[in-house]
Amino acid sequence: MRWDADIDGKALSFYSISSDGRVTLWHLMKNKLEPEEVIKLKLVVDKEKELSDSKKEPFVYGLAGGMCFDFNKYQPDLFLVGTEEGQIHLCSKSSQQLYLETYKDHYLAVYAVKWNPYHPKTFLSCSADWTIKMWIQDMKRPIVTFDLENQVGDIQWAPYSSTVFAAVSYEGKLYVYDLDQNKHVHLCDMLTTSRKQKAYHVAFNWTDPIILVGDERGGVISFKLSNSLFRGPVEPHPENDVGKTIQDMEIAKMEKYLNSQDKVVY
Repeated sequence: MRWDADIDGKALSFYSISSDGRVTLWHLMKNKLEPEEVIKLKLVVDKEKELSDSKKEPFVYGLAGGMCFDFNKYQPDLFLVGTEEGQIHLCSKSSQQLYLETYKDHYLAVYAVKWNPYHPKTFLSCSADWTIKMWIQDMKRPIVTFDLENQVGDIQWAPYSSTVFAAVSYEGKLYVYDLDQNKHVHLCDMLTTSRKQKAYHVAFNWTDPIILVGDERGGVISFKLSNSLFRGPVEPHPENDVGKTIQDMEIAKMEKYLNSQDKVVY
């Protein structure tokens, strides 16, 4: 679920996604909860092997199972949806088109999709296929893939940097990356419990160097980030970066990383 950021003085509302193949907007009324359907996740298959090039067209087979979603804070109309079938769809609340784009590189369920908090066109996904993938909105293939050798339960960008993110695996490990410091390998990995319980969720504190991990037995474990992992955001230099904002500096940092990458698996 996600709270609706666009309130405009109206009643509180939130979005939900479900394996029944629907994204729904719920309005909190005084005496009831009123649902409003946003989109049905049609399961679209391109039968290119069975059709000639001149007659290719998508076929719709029921509804896809919704697993996760995330809204773009710079374009609130846009949101990403991850499905049980391993596909990621770019959708719009106002467009009549079913999907603006579909990203196909995972081959098992997508557990989480997250827009970058600074770079408006970059996002991460993680899956039961053991991988984390980084995408650019305008490209159908991931810019980079990280293989964690176990199912990846959740991912989360750090709120203070465009290049820092964390992930948790079903092996019970927490991983923290900073692509500005190391393009290829995580800076740290740590067992969240001594019994290797599956880790399902991860979250950064918005102000303090703390990260939380939720596990399969209802436990919540807190970790304190070291100074090397709590680096950012980049402040504009008063002489060299006149007129630039923190977001400009963080976007430039991510662009530097993206421009250095080919499609790579780590």
